[in-house]
Amino acid sequence: MQIGFVGLGKMGGNMVKRLLTLGGHSVVVTDRSADAVNASVEAGATSASDLADLVAKLEAPRAVWVMVPSGAPTDIVIAELGKHLSKGDVVIDGGNSNFKESQARGKALAEKGILFVDSGTSGGIWGLQFGYCLMVGGEKAAIDHLTPVLDTLAPKDGWLHCGPVGAGHYVKMVHNGIEYAMMQAYAEGFELFEASGLGLDNAKIAKLWMQGSVVRSWLLELGAEALAKDPTIAGVAPFVTDSGEGRWTVIESIEKAVPTPTITAAVQYRFRSRQENSYAARFLNVLRNQFGGHEIKK
Repeated sequence: MQIGFVGLGKMGGNMVKRLLTLGGHSVVVTDRSADAVNASVEAGATSASDLADLVAKLEAPRAVWVMVPSGAPTDIVIAELGKHLSKGDVVIDGGNSNFKESQARGKALAEKGILFVDSGTSGGIWGLQFGYCLMVGGEKAAIDHLTPVLDTLAPKDGWLHCGPVGAGHYVKMVHNGIEYAMMQAYAEGFELFEASGLGLDNAKIAKLWMQGSVVRSWLLELGAEALAKDPTIAGVAPFVTDSGEGRWTVIESIEKAVPTPTITAAVQYRFRSRQENSYAARFLNVLRNQFGGHEIKK
């Protein structure tokens, strides 16, 4: 089928390539980066100078997949598309948007008769080779229209119509919260190995656990590969960022009164990792000195 694609970054560009090479789809692309557009054109896509030009090059009913950073960039792109698209067209947000923002965008587009689909997308840089796990929300008519594209982007049984608009990004939000907790557990366990004094080989242990262990996972496999290349990881800064989904999961758990202590702790650890000189840690030292006369390390 024919589809427009806005945003050709690490994931967007690879998704376009997968659509072209595996599905034989017709893809019209646009991006602020001329190099990114040229790379997609070389793979077989058709370029568009801007959003208006992209819409003009698509046949009705149109489908446009948006793959840009969450928040304001997504708002701007979808609002602009809403000016050019027609009743019955479909907009898909495949980025890491907050599900509440997706619900609002869906409502705004529905007033114009434009369908909206929110697609939680997992697969990272490996999606081109192995496919993307897609968690989609929206009306059945919109999902049915997109089925050929979803079938190409995802591996077998790799996409699910999760529910109404917002459901796709809700499932992806919780997915990422779980991901935070899994990563944190691995990190803590391997740090304990490093401190054991027993000469343990983290890379070999990670590889071992991939052979039938109940804690085996793709994350662990990737960790094993990284440790095999650099066992000490000495050149990596202990600074861990987050893209938002973990903290959204925690906020949602508070609003729904559902306990998520493990995910919450994992999110909080990321915040702590970014503090070069923690006020809280200094204050703890002061308190210990005040009540017990404990030495303060300067």
